[in-house]
Amino acid sequence: MDQSGSFTKQLFFTVSDKTDGSKYLCYTHDCSGTLNIGVTDAEDVWRTRITDEIKTQLLKHYSLKSIEDCIVKLRSSCGTGNASVSVEVDQVVLHLGPSPKDMAVTLSKLPDDDGKEELKQLLFRMADSLSHCQASEGAKTLYSPGKNFHKRSNEFEPRRQPQRSNGLSTGSRKRLPGDSLINPGTRSKKPATGVAFDDDADDI
Repeated sequence: MDQSGSFTKQLFFTVSDKTDGSKYLCYTHDCSGTLNIGVTDAEDVWRTRITDEIKTQLLKHYSLKSIEDCIVKLRSSCGTGNASVSVEVDQVVLHLGPSPKDMAVTLSKLPDDDGKEELKQLLFRMADSLSHCQASEGAKTLYSPGKNFHKRSNEFEPRRQPQRSNGLSTGSRKRLPGDSLINPGTRSKKPATGVAFDDDADDI
């Protein structure tokens, strides 16, 4: 069995009851090629099967082409907060949009024993779906081209000056005798000693 195909038809989203703000979990499940939609408050479960009649209505109403497009529509409605539920005695109505003209799907309440078994299966399906997503993301990260997490980056390491054979760096220069300490490369000037007059000139 190709699990990746079944995972693409699974959907888990929270929806609210507009009357009291209660939260419900909306989910889809592909069972033997038939798509089921369920709603639960973690105690009671309401579920319906997308029959050919409901499928035809959905495709026509929203100009869709396949049941996968219906999943995308349902995901979009729930993700944007447009979807909501209204709880009645033994059924829940899932509204796919805020307008009365939007499609609504009616779900019937399961008996207590069937509801407990559905919640159990739902829990494991959610766990399998999460594991599948984590494994896929881990594989993408592990085998992503162009990434080497073991390569040490030297971006912030100080740059080293190349060394000459005599141990002096290219930025240093050996000071010669007489060079200025303040301004290297220039000869230091000797202090002026005055004008020396020739003693013989006084005799002329």
